Amino acid sequence: MTTDTPARLLHLLSLLQTPREWPGRELADRLGVSRRTVRRDIDRLRELGYPVQATKGADGGYRLVAGKAMPPLVLDDEEAVAIAVGLRAGAGHAVEGMDEASVRALAKLEQVLPGRLRRRVAVLQAATTPLTSGDGASIAPETLTVMASTIAGHERLRFAYRAKDGTPSRRLTEPYRLVSTGLRWYLVAYDLGREDWRTFRVDRVAEPLATGARFTPRELPTGSAAEYLRQSMDHNRSQETYTFEATFASSAESVAARLPRWVGTPEPLGDDGCRLTGDTSAPVEWLAVRLAMTGYDFRVHGPAELVAYTRDLGARLTRAADERQA
Repeated sequence: MTTDTPARLLHLLSLLQTPREWPGRELADRLGVSRRTVRRDIDRLRELGYPVQATKGADGGYRLVAGKAMPPLVLDDEEAVAIAVGLRAGAGHAVEGMDEASVRALAKLEQVLPGRLRRRVAVLQAATTPLTSGDGASIAPETLTVMASTIAGHERLRFAYRAKDGTPSRRLTEPYRLVSTGLRWYLVAYDLGREDWRTFRVDRVAEPLATGARFTPRELPTGSAAEYLRQSMDHNRSQETYTFEATFASSAESVAARLPRWVGTPEPLGDDGCRLTGDTSAPVEWLAVRLAMTGYDFRVHGPAELVAYTRDLGARLTRAADERQA
């Protein structure tokens, strides 16, 4: 019999959070108390905001139903570990739909996990290798939880950052929001060193540190962090985009069938040829190989970097197939 009322209430709440109806007699047996005590405990839970529904009858039952507000949850050890492992796996691999709210939930849960459960979560995480698609980089969940905590607490964040070209730097920021694109996480923050807003790829962040210094959030130039990230990515693409042109010794329909639509739409050129032009930010190395993979004879007309690489690639392939080099 559980004589400690708070402990008994937590045990009762844990039982009721299982999606089923509990007969009063079964709850009394589980708790080691009378059915009258169960009824009093149910009334206490209702006073605390838990919507417990009762059914009438000789052996009436109790069920926890959805209410107007989210009351505190009570999790047993196995449930807490399962949730933490799931959140860490999703956070570390930028699963689509796993937004900042999920990261905040992970931060809250790990903050209150007992040491023994935290160790179990770490062991399970280390032993698990998720299968991911695309080129999204893996991120340590701790990095996201530190960022989420500084965002929620309006606390300055310091970290090491590696730019696209590999240049390292140290940044002191006022973090605003985390944004997930499905493959990657980005941090939108005000960079105190640059005195301007910036977006940071989280997989390029290292050694995140909450400084403890509070700040008053600034107004973002756009309506939302997602919109700011979109505009920033569009700006970067426009700066790196180039125009290319190539002609094929085959019909426009045949070439179009062997190229992704975003590369462009070939235009007929005479009876047996076509011209392909487009704007892209793809590396010239990738574009040259992709054009060759059509299987048709083609000629590249620009830009100069694409022409040069295609020429060099052709020469290397010729040498590779030259039997005299064997």
